[in-house]
Amino acid sequence: MQRIRLRYAKRGPLRFTSHRDFARAFERALRRAAVPIAYSQGFTPHPKISYASAAPTGVGSEAEYLEIGLQAPVDPEQLRIALDAALSPGLDILEAVIAPEGGGSLADRIDASRWRLELPEVEPVTAKEAVSAFLGAPEVLVERMTKQGRRTFDARGAVNSCTVTGEADLPSGAVGVPCAIIDLVVRQVTPAVRPDDVLSGLRVVAGLEPPVPPRVTRLAQGTLTAQGEIVDPLDADRGDVGIGGR
Repeated sequence: MQRIRLRYAKRGPLRFTSHRDFARAFERALRRAAVPIAYSQGFTPHPKISYASAAPTGVGSEAEYLEIGLQAPVDPEQLRIALDAALSPGLDILEAVIAPEGGGSLADRIDASRWRLELPEVEPVTAKEAVSAFLGAPEVLVERMTKQGRRTFDARGAVNSCTVTGEADLPSGAVGVPCAIIDLVVRQVTPAVRPDDVLSGLRVVAGLEPPVPPRVTRLAQGTLTAQGEIVDPLDADRGDVGIGGR
């Protein structure tokens, strides 16, 4: 059985696609593209698809990952092209690589994510003051509703770095509207700390309340180095030449 690892993006309105909806769309794309997907054994066989750390609904991403098992070998780039064509624009297959035998799982290579948080109508100086207060706190307790009920947890401990930049105008091109941009690196912990938890923490410590909903995009995920860089989980599989991508 051949294993292929894919990197895909959720862009534009398709960022509101839930993980379950994407899984259904991806399985339909496999059928439309006539991919020789392998199935599990037993009375209710399932396609061999393994997802790694899916982004929350409503969040854009340039770095989502999954792995599929195939009954027959295929060319990774041709597979990427076929699956990308079978999915709706905005759910984009960016890269495909062959997973080597004994190379471990994708989940073993992901322990952190980098996020971009766009805060329209928030002055960068205001965001910097809030981030400074957040980083200076020993812990920042926030609440979130989970499957086990409402939980209180520390949003500060998982944050590796959090910095603010500013753009004169909104990324959409609106004129004269400030927009603070937060670059955020968060380690994977239990319970998981998400960008909205960090935003809740900024409200707790500094009263930062964006007047319009922030736009959040995951830029990368992988292994966090001692220097604070994130290593792409597909790096070890690419060899000398990466396959696909755009």
